Amino acid sequence: MKHLKLLTAAAVVTTVAFGSLAQAQEMKFWRIGTGGAGGTYYPIGGLIANAISNPPGSRPCDKGGSCGVPGLVAIAVSTNASVANVNAIDAGQLDAGLAGAQSVTQGYNGEGKFEGNAKKNIRMIANLYPEDMHLVTPKGVKLASLNDLNGKSVGVAAAGSGTQVSVRMILKEWGIKADENELGLGQSTQRLADGQLDAFFYAGGTPFAALIQLGSTKGFELYQFTEADQTRINKIIPYYVPSLIPAGEYETISYDVPTVAVNGQLITSASQPDDLVYSITQALWNKNTRKLLDKGHAKGKAIVMENALKGVLIPIHPGAEKFYKEAGVMK
Repeated sequence: MKHLKLLTAAAVVTTVAFGSLAQAQEMKFWRIGTGGAGGTYYPIGGLIANAISNPPGSRPCDKGGSCGVPGLVAIAVSTNASVANVNAIDAGQLDAGLAGAQSVTQGYNGEGKFEGNAKKNIRMIANLYPEDMHLVTPKGVKLASLNDLNGKSVGVAAAGSGTQVSVRMILKEWGIKADENELGLGQSTQRLADGQLDAFFYAGGTPFAALIQLGSTKGFELYQFTEADQTRINKIIPYYVPSLIPAGEYETISYDVPTVAVNGQLITSASQPDDLVYSITQALWNKNTRKLLDKGHAKGKAIVMENALKGVLIPIHPGAEKFYKEAGVMK
């Protein structure tokens, strides 16, 4: 479990009173690796787990109950995010997980942090939503350029995260020598608030719960990446493309924040049964799931089937592929 740190055993999203031992024996648990509790992967993973679960004894979908997979209990597990999830799924320690497109593609191809250790067992279920890079500084502290990070104490995200891989590539490209701190999002916001960090990076779907809380207490600023920054980052990390965090996305940030983003994706293992993944994909795109995603998190609205195969550069799981062909999303 070197690459998998369970911060939370994670809640079974749907609970049910079991009427018999036979019912309990019919249950299948399905572990979805997410990220830190203060980020976006964890709540989005929880929504997906809720949508695809349908424990024994639940009311049928057509009678107002869950429209998930009969007998399935999906569990959102807090982890160190992308790289850790790719490793754990490939090793059979997780059944599925959320990960950035960079980590997914590099993992499958054995590139970057995965050089010489390709993760050929991972398969795609769906592309989900764009993950924006945040460069956070204390309230009233604005960077004139990325070079202002030279000599500073900087959070570079958690070990095992795709964000950290990207951040270190950016710092190297700019020739920035900083005191690098490997920290999760919650730790980063706390240390910034306490004055122990000058800045920190984190990528994910906006808004971060941890930043909303920081904004309501100490406040913060976001670095506005220039067009030159965006172009240069895209050149060294092709998975990152220009994006924008609009003014008001965080209540205390009244200005638009140009940045870069990479797609967050839902992946699983090639060893997962085709019929199970077919049913899970079907439940993910059920009309009732749409309601859960739209109401459950601000980024949930960006998860739409039209984008399910956008930017996908690894094999799609055969079960998911069957669904997409039936739905007319792929030929």
